Amino acid sequence: MARIHDLRSFLEVLEEAGQLVRIRKPVSLEYELADVAATLMRESGPAPLFENVVGSPWPIFTSAVASQTRAALALGCKKHEVVQVMQRALDPINGIPPVRVDDAPWKANVRVGDEVDVRTLPIPVHARGDGGPFITGGVVVSKDPITGRGNLSYNRMQVKGPRVFGFNLNEWRHVRQFLDVQEARGERLEVAVAIGLDPAIMIAAGARYDDDELRIAGAIRGEGVKVTRGVTVDLDIPAEAEIVIEGYLAPNERAGEGPLAEFHGYFGDIWESPVFYVTAVCWRDNPIFQTIIPGWDEHVYLGNVLPREPLLLSYVQHVSKRVAGLHIPPYGNGFTAIVAIDKDNPGEPKNVALAAFTAHVNIKWCIVVDPDVNIYDPADVMWALTTRVDWGQDVFLVPGAQGHEMDPTADMRGVHTKIGVDATLHKGRREYTDRVSYEWVDLKEYLG
Repeated sequence: MARIHDLRSFLEVLEEAGQLVRIRKPVSLEYELADVAATLMRESGPAPLFENVVGSPWPIFTSAVASQTRAALALGCKKHEVVQVMQRALDPINGIPPVRVDDAPWKANVRVGDEVDVRTLPIPVHARGDGGPFITGGVVVSKDPITGRGNLSYNRMQVKGPRVFGFNLNEWRHVRQFLDVQEARGERLEVAVAIGLDPAIMIAAGARYDDDELRIAGAIRGEGVKVTRGVTVDLDIPAEAEIVIEGYLAPNERAGEGPLAEFHGYFGDIWESPVFYVTAVCWRDNPIFQTIIPGWDEHVYLGNVLPREPLLLSYVQHVSKRVAGLHIPPYGNGFTAIVAIDKDNPGEPKNVALAAFTAHVNIKWCIVVDPDVNIYDPADVMWALTTRVDWGQDVFLVPGAQGHEMDPTADMRGVHTKIGVDATLHKGRREYTDRVSYEWVDLKEYLG
């Protein structure tokens, strides 16, 4: 397997593993590209590289980390090792700082000032109901104006003009804290957007981390990520990005931004968001634009699955050493956790579910199963729910608990009821023989 260090080397790895498909038929930036990508994800297909996008001078890639298979390829591990690899990478003791270099391929083409028009970039309109073209797959680079530490994040950005984006910013994000400091000073906050990246950087950007998230990417790769100074901003930007947009958030300026398809599967509201003024757009020769289909699997994987599974696993393993695995399935929009446990005590499943609820406010439904159930297979989990749960005895509620304020079932402050389900066997009621099973065969030997 090739060593992954940028988007292009990752595409080689995906292609070698049969996880990349090249779409050569012309597709539209408005809806069609996202429709094709969503269909591929729905059918567990490979990640698409659109090589002929109408009106775009560059190809567009999406669905980089939209499945457990591709997450494992991105991390250089087996599928069942993803949580453990992320657990190690997220431990600050294993962080590896970035390495500054003088030059970068994306400095080959630079447009500044009045030369900039972001409307010429191939930014898709993803879903019917979106407020317009949004950058969703760009990693935002900023830094703490007090300590100088770097920061990575995801912030949706709606095109508002030739050099202006609406910049969505949740209150709890580090970038918001940085902007608060600058606004109190009456000063702007410099930011850059890196597009087309090593998936280690994209995975790192989805984590909540009290140091520079580039250290997470360094831990994943076993060496420091190369960074270089911006052209118009004093920031360290990944040197092997395909495209970089530089600029600043203006102090105390807000404008309506949205709506956009969100991780919970609905369209988000129009927010009064900060305004991002662009000072430079730069790209390497023959760049690849990268997007994330909002409200779909990759959105959930990067924002919920990969950064939070290690956290939940630590909590539930503290409650029970007999936990065999944990998964936050993308089809649950980040609100569901499935835990496999080889229980020793009939009360363990309930304690484990309570630990999952405590680990992160997003988790509203925890299903606890036996190790013979494949936690990555929705059909197997449904089988356990159907054949191992007495809904009058094996379900418990936690009313009035804090959840995510964007959860459609919660109130405006995120308060709702959480649900725990014990879908394990051996509850002292009735015993069955072993599960029916069949050996897998190589169909190529039978089908020619």
